[in-house]
Amino acid sequence: MDMDAAGGVVTGGMLASAVEKPTGHAGEHHAGTCSDCGSPVERKFCSNCGQPTHVHRSLLHLGEELLHGVMHFDARIWRTLPLLAFNPGRLTREWVQGKRTRYVSPLALFLFTIFLLFFILSFAGGGGASGPTTPLPEQIATTEAALAESRTALAELKAQAGADPAEPGIEGMITGAEQATAAIERRLESLKAEARGETRPDGLKQGSWQAELKDNTKNVKFTSDAGGIGAKVVKKLQNPELVVYKLQQTMYKYAFLLVPLSIPFMGLLFLWKRGFTFYDHGVFVLYSLTFISILGMAIAGLLALNQTLGGFALTFGLLWVPVHMFFQLKGAYSLRVWSALWRTFFLLNFCTIVVSLFAVAVIYLGLGV
Repeated sequence: MDMDAAGGVVTGGMLASAVEKPTGHAGEHHAGTCSDCGSPVERKFCSNCGQPTHVHRSLLHLGEELLHGVMHFDARIWRTLPLLAFNPGRLTREWVQGKRTRYVSPLALFLFTIFLLFFILSFAGGGGASGPTTPLPEQIATTEAALAESRTALAELKAQAGADPAEPGIEGMITGAEQATAAIERRLESLKAEARGETRPDGLKQGSWQAELKDNTKNVKFTSDAGGIGAKVVKKLQNPELVVYKLQQTMYKYAFLLVPLSIPFMGLLFLWKRGFTFYDHGVFVLYSLTFISILGMAIAGLLALNQTLGGFALTFGLLWVPVHMFFQLKGAYSLRVWSALWRTFFLLNFCTIVVSLFAVAVIYLGLGV
């Protein structure tokens, strides 16, 4: 388990509680004066500064405050999550309209969910492969068959080039086939070395994805590379586990960038409609991202338990996301069916752009290229 990710969950919970308006229990009320501002008080909260009348001073309560800070959302979470899943338009609309005391704020829920998502991925061993492993002899046999096919295809291409050297693109096809054959040969050699129990000088496990990535990228050359970015990336890929760790840490540290990247595109969808502000779009984006994160956690959990069940869940999730967007758009902005449909189509395309920009930012910030 990654302790940084565990700390991230606590941090996320504390941040969420910091932006969430307190509606917790104040304990028994005491008549007298407020211990903070000195105003007369008769109820559980001071009418002047809002501090609870009853002030705890026990070690047990200190632990309670920590747990309350991490899991702050009390009963409101059970009113928020069902609406987030099945009636997101109503949830977004009511929050924008000011009906907020019954729901968890979109920012608080987003912060905690993002940190929890990456904690679960880290706990599950994000750097490794999941699911059952194919027996080594079977992997070797499959790779040998693939190598034979690749060599046959390469020989046919060379024969074709000898018969008709002027055929367009034949040289590029031969180069690609040679590279593919060399990659399969390296893969087969590493599998055989693993079967013999040999160890690598760099300490990586024979046949692991880390070893394959390092072997397949160490000889990559760039004939033209503006600023040497590609060469820097390839050099960093020589330490695959460190690259994955850095990218994972960067993703959850900068996940908030998805919000400012998404809001302008939401604004484009309603450019000519009055009455909607960037705040409204921000609430929409926060709740939508939260739902996708929770859905991702559920799918990852099912994949870890059962590959077949997880596969069905993944298919359902991919279909449900656009449906969820449609109903959230329709309900939040009071749109007609056609207006919500075409906006959903463009929103899905905008999501591709946002994810691409976020991926570039993560690579740039995480690898320092």
